[in-house]
Order: sequence, then structure tokens, then C-alpha cells
Amino acid sequence: MSNQKQGEEAMVSTFNDTEHEEKEEVSKDESGFRLKSILWHGGSVYDAWFSCASNQVAQVLLTLPYSFSQMGMLSGIILQIFYGFLGSWTAYLISVLYVEYRSRKEKENVNFKNHVIQWFEVLDGLLGPTWKAVGLAFNCTFLLFGSVIQLIACASNIYYIDDKFDKRTWTYIFGACCATTVFIPSFHNYRIWSFLGLGMTTYTAWYMTIASLVHGQVDGVTHSGPAKAVLYFTGATNILYTFGGHAVTVEIMHAMWKPQRFKYIYLLATLYVFTLTLPSAAATYWAFGDQLLTHSNAFSLLPRTGWRDAAVILMLIHQFITFGFACTPLYFVWEKVIGMHDTKSILLRALCRLPVVIPIWFFAIIFPFFGPINSAVGALLVTFTVYIIPALAHMLTYRSASARQLQ
Repeated sequence: MSNQKQGEEAMVSTFNDTEHEEKEEVSKDESGFRLKSILWHGGSVYDAWFSCASNQVAQVLLTLPYSFSQMGMLSGIILQIFYGFLGSWTAYLISVLYVEYRSRKEKENVNFKNHVIQWFEVLDGLLGPTWKAVGLAFNCTFLLFGSVIQLIACASNIYYIDDKFDKRTWTYIFGACCATTVFIPSFHNYRIWSFLGLGMTTYTAWYMTIASLVHGQVDGVTHSGPAKAVLYFTGATNILYTFGGHAVTVEIMHAMWKPQRFKYIYLLATLYVFTLTLPSAAATYWAFGDQLLTHSNAFSLLPRTGWRDAAVILMLIHQFITFGFACTPLYFVWEKVIGMHDTKSILLRALCRLPVVIPIWFFAIIFPFFGPINSAVGALLVTFTVYIIPALAHMLTYRSASARQLQ
């Protein structure tokens, strides 16, 4: 029997024990648990799928038409599919490494009941402290700027509905709103938010598609992309960023009752995401063409209607959710640094997490634009975080013939 399969069986036993403990708690307050379970406490395969799909597409949905104008229709479609499947493969590699790490630790009788495993800990356990430092640096930097992008995007989007305040003022306001994510303990508690978030991006994507087709092509529309190599690769890095949700993959897995079932969830989530990103980006680029080169946010070209305002509001709510997704792993890291990770008090943990939100808020205020940041994050961080580090870690973990035979 393979080592991976043994690890999975050990994890099944562990989580059966956990589910038994939860059932005992249910019997104490069955009616209260039902509502809590529906809205608050998730951990099923479906919860993981909603979390992965919801986290993949956020503000980048509005900038993909801009990328198409930089790259051209054909390249935009091909690279979306290529990066999506490649990202799904590396997410699978991460899931294999998680199972390997967890099975080793559980053989040492390590209990993870009050501890959330993170990617840098997997790298540390399998490859040593140098890899831990590399994983921690890339993941934390990526999540930091991912959170910054969400705050900037909130201010940018609301400006299309209400321009009474400038974008920095809106950033102050939404920074305060997003700071409330400190009260969400872990990815277990994103059940209803993930479900609603995916519904919001689905509405927005199909609104963009239908509105662009109904609007039709603008007078004298041109589709000249790709015109310059710089623009081409800038657009490519933004598409790369679209499928770069791997920084929270391990945390989503750990929130599952049976994480060994995660293997193909990311791929299935990506297939659904294709139904949102490909039609919306292609239709918007078809309608507006090269005008998108000077309009990185698709909302700026779509005519203002009640449907568009609804899409803006839904994206604002979704960005709050995505901000929480990006920040929660940073909260975990900070809790571990100060020794508060196993604290059960939600209020105490929330107070401890506030120092993480403040610098993110600050960066969002001083950098009030997100298009170039998307591309920079894609080029410098996602490349390593999503593709290079997981692939290298898997190869090095199973580099010996004996390790490959056990796998």
C-alpha cells in the first residue's frame, strides 16, 4: 500500500473522531446547531468547491477584458485555459504534499485540533527551514498585496455609482468595513459567504456578457491587439493572477472534514470559472475593442443602468469576502507569531488580528490603482507562489526512488 494512501486512511480515522465529537455537541443544542451549520460551520467537499471557485474570481473579472485588448482575443482565450489547467495541476501537487505532511505528523501523534496547517509549515516539515522561509515570504507578500488590491478595487467600483467622495476617501470607508473580517475565525466559517460570493461573481460575469452583446460594437471599433510585446506580457500576467488562489489552498483543505477528498476540487472549480471569465472577457472586448486599452475596469465602458449598479454593489460585497480570504492566512501567521493561535475567544483573536489589517489599509490608501498592481503581483509573486514553488517542492519531496515507490 502506498504511503500516501496510508496517510489518507489515517486522516479518515482522525476526522471520523472529529465528526463524532461534533455530533455529541449537536445533541446538546440541536436546533441551534442546525442554523449554525447552515450559515457558519462548513467543511464539506461542496464548501471547499465554493471557496475555491469564489476565491479565484474577484476584481480580476473586471480587468480581463483589458487584458484581452492587450493580447488579442485568441491569445487571451488560450492563456486563460492554459493557466487554468496548469494551476489546477499545481493545486493537486499541493494537496498531495499536504496529505504527506499531515500523515507524517499524525504518525508522531501530533494533534491539529486547535491548529490550522499552512503551506509554509508543509514546506518546513517536508523540505526544511529554508523552504519554510521561502514559502512564508512569497505567500505573505502575495496575500498582503492581494488584500490591498481588494480595498483599492472597492473604492474604484463604488466611484462608478457615487463620485461624491474621492477614491481615497472610499478606501478609508471600505478599509473600516473589511476590518470586520477579524471576527471570522477560520475557513470553516466562510460557508455562506463563499456561496453568496460565487453567486455575485456569476451575476456580474453574465451581466458583462449580456450587456456587451446587447450594446453591440461601438462605432469604428478596432481590435489591434497584440500591438506591443510589453502590453502582451502585461496582459498575460493579469491572466496568470486570475488563477493564483493557491496561497489559501492548504487552509481550505484543512477546513475540510475529509481533506483527502480535495484532490480534484480545484480543477472542478476552475472549469466553472471558465464559464464566467471566457464569455465575459470575450464579449466585452468584442464590443469595445481598443477602447479597453485606456479603461482597465470594464464598468467604466458599460452603460449605467440598474443592472450595472447591481453588479457594482455585488462586486463590492464579494470584495469584502475576498479580502477575508486573503487576510485570514495572514491572521493565522500573526497569531502563531504572538502565541495566540490556539485561543478560543473570538473577541481576543479579533483584537490580536487588528495589527495585520492596519498596514494593508495604509498601502491601499497610498496606492489608489489596482490594474498595474494586478500585473506586478502576477509577474513577481504568482509565478513562484502558484507554479514554481509547488512544482519544485513536489519534485524534491519525491526525488529519491524510494520516496516515489512509497508514493
